[in-house]
Amino acid sequence: MTEDRDGRKSSRPAHRRSDSDAPITRAVLLDAALGIVDSDGVEGLSMRRLAEAVKRDPMVIYRHVPNKAAVLDGVAEIVFAQLSVDASDSDWIAQLRTVARDFRGLALAHPRVVPLLVTRPLATPLGLRPPAVVRPLEAVLELLTRAGFSGADALHVYRALFGFLHGHILNELQEIVERPEETDDVLRLGLYRLPLEEFPLVRELAPVLADYDGAAELERGLDILLTGLAANLSGPAH
Repeated sequence: MTEDRDGRKSSRPAHRRSDSDAPITRAVLLDAALGIVDSDGVEGLSMRRLAEAVKRDPMVIYRHVPNKAAVLDGVAEIVFAQLSVDASDSDWIAQLRTVARDFRGLALAHPRVVPLLVTRPLATPLGLRPPAVVRPLEAVLELLTRAGFSGADALHVYRALFGFLHGHILNELQEIVERPEETDDVLRLGLYRLPLEEFPLVRELAPVLADYDGAAELERGLDILLTGLAANLSGPAH
């Protein structure tokens, strides 16, 4: 309790910590780094920029993360930590659909983090990746081996699913409209640059290309992928 100018009791604290007084932890730094990447992309992140974001001397930052590479790994880690897999689900196809939709949701929520989710983990040996990055693999393997797949087939399903997801996300996030003010789809997509005699089918599909529905495309792809995997691998009947 403190007293105001009139001598009355107040429940307000005598001193409120400013951002510069708050303790710095790895989690605080990674959260700030995620905010920077979300707003300015990976190229906008630097150790000095991170220090400015948390109002600390850069040397304080290095006590918690040794370099920018470690920060980028950490950003991928905290986003991957939001992807959960229910390994106890008896319907493995439904669970993988849920995982796929959730992964797409995370990517759309953090589009500038996608390179860290899709390509960066591949540059690091599996055993050196943060546990949160490897956890979806372990959970999917558990889900599928519980369902009756062999370990090797379960790994094949995981690779096929996430290979598809990575490609789908990169395709969905890329800019395909050159001139959004145009009403003609060939002009909107810049397909007029392609000679008609060489690319008749691509130009014919201009309305379909311009009317891209990421959610619908994901479901179509999952239909093909999961149905094919269920039919061709020696796993459970579904």
